[in-house]
Amino acid sequence: MSKYSEEFKRQLVEEYLRGSIGYDKLAKKHGMPASSLIRRWVNAFRDLGQSGLTPKRTPTAYPVQFKRDVLHFIKLTGASHQEAASHFGLNNASLITSWSLSRENLGMEGLKQKPKGRPSMSKHSKKKPSKLENKQTREQELERENEALRLENTYLKKLKAFREDPEKYLEKHKQRWHSNSKKNSD
Repeated sequence: MSKYSEEFKRQLVEEYLRGSIGYDKLAKKHGMPASSLIRRWVNAFRDLGQSGLTPKRTPTAYPVQFKRDVLHFIKLTGASHQEAASHFGLNNASLITSWSLSRENLGMEGLKQKPKGRPSMSKHSKKKPSKLENKQTREQELERENEALRLENTYLKKLKAFREDPEKYLEKHKQRWHSNSKKNSD
């Protein structure tokens, strides 16, 4: 359950938008510890309307491709996390921050959905992997490395195209970002 009700958020946003009081004074008036929440609510309301203030009942699991698109958009355009959140219809820019940190620390594996809960207890003790399993693991490592090299190659080609003519590149790929984000949010 959210600490602040949707009605309270809307009331503060409307009060701010009337222009009579700033973020800091509004936070102080309502006994809030910081004005950053109000700023986030106002941005969410401007970008998403009333739905930007509505707390989600269940957390949304974003696909890896969507996360990659958002992070790629930031890298290409130099947009802030808040601007990217607005562009892709997210009401919480801190999601993008956590995706970015996960990718920095764990690579693309960090963007994958993690299983929730505690792992089940195994009734049998774990066996040592046989040589055949080691060979499969080595093959899997090579496949992963090939995929990473393919992705890097594709990225470098796109970066070169972007550097040659940024306006043309962004116009060409703008529609694809919109269509990907709409497909994945359904």
